[in-house]
Amino acid sequence: MDPILCGLAANPALPSDLVDRLISIADEDIALGLDRRADLSRAQAVALAERVGESAVPLAYGGRLSAADIDPAVWPDAALALLDQGAGRPEWARLLAADPARERREKLAACPGLPSDVVDTLATDPDVRVVAELALWTTPEVAARLAAHPHAEVRSAVAANEATPPGTLAALVTGQGMPAARHCLVCDREEVPFVHDPRCPRRDCDLPPGASCDGSHESTVHDMRHAALRNPATPVEAVVGYVDHPSTQLRWALAARHDLPRKVCVRLAADPTPGIRADLAENPAIDDALIRALAGDHDPDVRRGLARHPRIPLDVLTDLAGAARIGATLLPRIAAASPTEVEELATSAQPAARMLVAQRRDLPPAVRDRLADDPDAKVVKALAPHPGLTEAQLRAMVDRHGVRVLARVATNPDASPALLEDLVRHEPTVRKVFREVARHPGATVPALLVCLADRRAGPLAAGHPALPPEVILELLADADDEVVEAAAANPSLPPAVMADLVRRR
Repeated sequence: MDPILCGLAANPALPSDLVDRLISIADEDIALGLDRRADLSRAQAVALAERVGESAVPLAYGGRLSAADIDPAVWPDAALALLDQGAGRPEWARLLAADPARERREKLAACPGLPSDVVDTLATDPDVRVVAELALWTTPEVAARLAAHPHAEVRSAVAANEATPPGTLAALVTGQGMPAARHCLVCDREEVPFVHDPRCPRRDCDLPPGASCDGSHESTVHDMRHAALRNPATPVEAVVGYVDHPSTQLRWALAARHDLPRKVCVRLAADPTPGIRADLAENPAIDDALIRALAGDHDPDVRRGLARHPRIPLDVLTDLAGAARIGATLLPRIAAASPTEVEELATSAQPAARMLVAQRRDLPPAVRDRLADDPDAKVVKALAPHPGLTEAQLRAMVDRHGVRVLARVATNPDASPALLEDLVRHEPTVRKVFREVARHPGATVPALLVCLADRRAGPLAAGHPALPPEVILELLADADDEVVEAAAANPSLPPAVMADLVRRR
């Protein structure tokens, strides 16, 4: 890989004639930058695809190649990309339905709006993986038809398809009115009874770890039920009976459903598996009484899940915030807090409550300014990126709380160039500050030069448009290829230098 040419290929300021030159010498690495260019013309896109065939697919997905540009016999994968977006031609689908590569037929089966004759062809494909892919994405009518397919793998895919009619999904879960499956991937390949060794040494084996069949296709049937339980289109009355099922996976899938009756939620709240209780804690289906009960759960994941519940009472949430490690995130209940609730949280005696509301980025100025003076470093750290803070406020945060808030202050969009320069020179240093300043649009040359000395921040700083051309030129000879590539992609690189770099390669 030539890091200079790869960087130039992604440089937004590269003149069009140099784009043409790069296309003419492109390899797969250079093409990765070229096919993402916003200014690539249709003629350039076609030329790039002809030069590097692998580029045809991303160019098609990016809208740079249209149906008029693609011959499916030459670029079948690009034709599939357009079919996947509903922009291909019906005759392409008929051609690709007979493609000898199973992977292409499988990709075709996932495309929307296929002609009915193509759907019929794919539904009888000799490779069951193609039929299963069709079942996963097809229309309600075809999904209902495939639900009775003799292969359990196809039925499992039907169970995961949210377009499958509810009655069909219920039949798959209960087995009522559904003929028994006759095959699965396990008994297709192995003599039953068979259990696949999770440490299978065969390199050509693609059976899932633990896949098993004793004639009842049990692992695939289990997967089918799991898919149906996770499918919101499956009627809840068909799945509630799994609340006491011995399979942890099935109970876990049930806990994530948003349509559970209360008695099922109560049973799941007492499940011995913490992950099930954690998913239930986040589930909008649970009421205030269960929320308060789960708040006392001994498992930290359950308490963290509960903190993400959209209707958690604020008093419960603030108590959790003091004990659970929620992290720097804006919780749904805080995002939906009313102006009165925001004021209450911001004036709470509990630092955890003030920290929660400080994660918002739309605080009224009076609330924002009050939190900027908060004595607790965790509150100030959460607030530091908030827009509208003055330089004096940001500097006061650093003076009071030091290294605990430096990196977050560096992310503030209103941080001044002078402040950014001071942050990168702060003693003791915080290495994350270098990366944040290197990304900041207001970073100055002195600040960026400091960032260049940091291994992880160096590539970010090398691509910053504030760097002067003479510094960028020096970076083109850096020992770190990432720095070289970023410098070559820097839009402040003079066009004459770009031309010379291309000409010399």
